[in-house]
Amino acid sequence: MSDDDSTAATPTAPPSPTASAPPPHGGEPVVTAGAPRGATEVVVLALHGRGATAQGVVNLLDPAYRHGATFLAPDAHRSRWYPHATTADRERNEPDLSSAIAVVDALVAHAVDHFGVAREHVVLAGFSQGATVAAEYALANPRRYGGVALLSGAAIDIDPAADDAEATAGSTGGGFAETPVLLAVGDDDPHLPRARVDATAAAFRDRDADVDVRIAEGVGHEVTDDALARVGALVDAAGDRA
Repeated sequence: MSDDDSTAATPTAPPSPTASAPPPHGGEPVVTAGAPRGATEVVVLALHGRGATAQGVVNLLDPAYRHGATFLAPDAHRSRWYPHATTADRERNEPDLSSAIAVVDALVAHAVDHFGVAREHVVLAGFSQGATVAAEYALANPRRYGGVALLSGAAIDIDPAADDAEATAGSTGGGFAETPVLLAVGDDDPHLPRARVDATAAAFRDRDADVDVRIAEGVGHEVTDDALARVGALVDAAGDRA
């Protein structure tokens, strides 16, 4: 072995920006796509569905890409954010659900600290389970975001007592401050009861969000071109405010 061989350093990958989040999802890989650091005007935090991948949701949202948009997409452990159905009791999906929410929190902080954008220029977007995680995070952390796009997904449940308290906070300036929120679902979706969609929309409205519910006729558990166009409009608007 030569001296050069003995002193050569092996490159190491930087730690995941979600390393501070607890398992099972903390520290999983994060795909970064779109505008590079220094050119970012808006960050889209994209959350994939069950059985999918971070790269898959980036590909899905490609029609929503705009100049100056950086996409951050985390991978879920075992390609699922929680093990049971969205209609199951919240406790059955722990600790995975809380870990997923912590991943979103870490990436919002990463968007602010690393890419230099305010939360008002962060769009939370997700499909299916990813939409549920985005909804759960936003409702637990109501403030002004660039937007929230929930595609074929909704919050797991709404606690009436907590809902009343958060609604009061929203009416006194502690809510979403008219953050645009899109719920785009199909009327033939077998995984998403309409009652969940209605309850989620009401919870966001009660917290002073500007909610747009789009029910696509004859559509199942999928994303329509119209929904992707509306996500693109959210990204446009969030970038315009930069």
